[in-house]
Amino acid sequence: MGDMNKQQLQERENNIIQLVATFCNEHLDEECVALCTQLVQKLGCQHSCLFESGRLEIWAAASVYTICSINLLFDRRKPLSLSSSDICDYYGVSHSTITRKMREIKEQLKIDPVFGTEFILKEEANRRPFNPFKKINGLFSVKSIINSMKGHNHE
Repeated sequence: MGDMNKQQLQERENNIIQLVATFCNEHLDEECVALCTQLVQKLGCQHSCLFESGRLEIWAAASVYTICSINLLFDRRKPLSLSSSDICDYYGVSHSTITRKMREIKEQLKIDPVFGTEFILKEEANRRPFNPFKKINGLFSVKSIINSMKGHNHE
């Protein structure tokens, strides 16, 4: 975990969540607050915590940027949308920095931008063409079949 103890990391996590919540409440909605909070908390649980170092504003911006990217919220045709500049300007960070941090977040949390469902807005999940599918060992399977088999021991 580096030089920080658990209490210090928890304090950083709480501060990032507060920064994210404030932005999302001003520019997005409660569902985005929840997804960003979930993302930050999941990062905090990782063995190698990304936000152990660096400015809190950078990690808050990268967290919001990640959720917006996954949910295609940079598309102005959507009712809930914003630009990457909105995020950068609000937090006082550069676009290249939050793009780089977003890649680190997606890599560490193994976020699949096409088939992932963990950080997806409900409305966006319903629009995804691959929503009924699940990727297992590189192959696609229908989720309803997988879910129905979970109760049975076919192994």
